[in-house]
Amino acid sequence: MSESKPAGQFFDAAIGLLRQVRDEEGEHIAAAGTLIADTVAAGGRLFTFGAGHSSLPAQDVVYRAGGLALMNLLPVPGAVGVDVVPATLGSALERVDGLATTVLDSSPLRAGDLLIVISLSGRNALPVEMAISARERGIKVIGLTSVGYATGTTSRNPSGGFLKDHCDLVVDNKIAVGDAELTADGVGAPFAPASTVVTSAIMQSMVAAGIGELAERGIEPPMLRSGNVDGGHEWNRKVMAEYGDRIFYRR
Repeated sequence: MSESKPAGQFFDAAIGLLRQVRDEEGEHIAAAGTLIADTVAAGGRLFTFGAGHSSLPAQDVVYRAGGLALMNLLPVPGAVGVDVVPATLGSALERVDGLATTVLDSSPLRAGDLLIVISLSGRNALPVEMAISARERGIKVIGLTSVGYATGTTSRNPSGGFLKDHCDLVVDNKIAVGDAELTADGVGAPFAPASTVVTSAIMQSMVAAGIGELAERGIEPPMLRSGNVDGGHEWNRKVMAEYGDRIFYRR
């Protein structure tokens, strides 16, 4: 594939970002793994949240082959994915004050749990309030965001802060403001967003770090196997039965 073509350029850009995150955020990713392992070892529960396209990396670690069975998605009706009509409603809901607190009030999250909040810009009310309200409840919060937005944009949260300002740990995905890696003659706007590729890779790396740390402590991580290999469903049923009190996507 020619590097001068947009497809090749996108791969180069994404690979470059992945290398940058690996080299510059390695300590933070390892720290995230420690928080995951600490939570599991203490009997806590694990949750992920993201709105709009930031929900994709959150969903990527939940109920999947090769994944940690204890990862749960914290859904916000209308704000997760683009399955609502009009799709712009999801973006509007990210700016609604009080929504995150209402969601947490009716969620199973409690003190001692861990919540990973994903927001590329980290500027909207929903993810910022989610982090603030969760920490007030004694929940540890990992923020996965682009720190660059904090200097390149203004906050839309009443607190005036960004997601990065309200977390126990922040992992920076290094995505530039605007989330578009390419430009071309005849195309009126930048294109080819890489945030999903990079942020999903970070999520998998953080979970992998947690799994590895649990194993090092002599704690067997509850893993899921593919249902498309022999014995996979039987294995998963045993895991879900044993850890059912910490798995919420079955209820």
